[in-house]
Amino acid sequence: MNTQKIKQQTLLITGANGLLGQKLVAQASSNPNFLVIATGKGTCRLPNDGLNFHYEQMDVSDPADIARVFEKYQPEAVIHAASMTDVDRCEIARDTCYTQNVEATRWVMEACTTHQSHLIYLSTDFIFDGKNGPHDEEAAPNPLNYYGWTKLETERIIQSATCLWSIVRTNLVYGIAHDLSRSNIVLWVKHGLENGKELRLVDDQLRTPTLAEDLAYGCLLIAEKRATGIFNISGKDLLTPYDMALMTAKHFGLDEALIIRTDSSQFSQVAKRPLKTGLCIEKARKTLGYEPKSFAEGIAIVTKQFNLASTK
Repeated sequence: MNTQKIKQQTLLITGANGLLGQKLVAQASSNPNFLVIATGKGTCRLPNDGLNFHYEQMDVSDPADIARVFEKYQPEAVIHAASMTDVDRCEIARDTCYTQNVEATRWVMEACTTHQSHLIYLSTDFIFDGKNGPHDEEAAPNPLNYYGWTKLETERIIQSATCLWSIVRTNLVYGIAHDLSRSNIVLWVKHGLENGKELRLVDDQLRTPTLAEDLAYGCLLIAEKRATGIFNISGKDLLTPYDMALMTAKHFGLDEALIIRTDSSQFSQVAKRPLKTGLCIEKARKTLGYEPKSFAEGIAIVTKQFNLASTK
């Protein structure tokens, strides 16, 4: 495995307007090793905080558009963060999901092959059935839903690529977008308890919740070191949603009695979810020097960011 550190490279980020994309652009723009090209389907929605990046509209479902942007910027590395991630919607709108998750990635991969760019692809713990988690990089996949199937199918396509490639598997990403356009379990629990609502959370699902900043940091370590292969990049705490809610309540001094323990059988969802996933991150720790925040630290970071964004 090649982990040689390089000086500077042109880094193209897809899905730059999303939560992870925003964190990637913010961190990479302050790193002298990268010249950042942020791309998204529509106009730029990134914060204008003096960050040093170029923005280019690019539709990953249009191979001609991908070819145009790659030809213009000749990226040495590409972090492909654009994806359809609404698990229930993926189950219903399968054609759209296939186009956005499988075909779009194939076209990005073909462009990476043409320009010999290092492709870093974002995958998910939902490629597993949740029977034997937490999982390391060698665990056997067996997705339970269509979203997980498309991500696994794309992993298999990428592993046949002739360009440098890396697959990043992650788990339950949470964080604050600059425009507060997304909620997360921390804010959801905080707001619910502040309003005196009873919250029902399951205790039979295990995850390793991942702070968006940590995921971005892990992806950039891979790009900077040109590390190839499969990496689990997630949080380090194995928790149930019920555990996360209790920790959030304790952090804010809110009423834990309003948090009701339940299990997955009490909820009806279109797509089946794996129960016990979570990801083992020892490979990323040893190979990349990756070290994520604890969930308790993540709660404090998200709270600070929310307070700052709310005053703008």
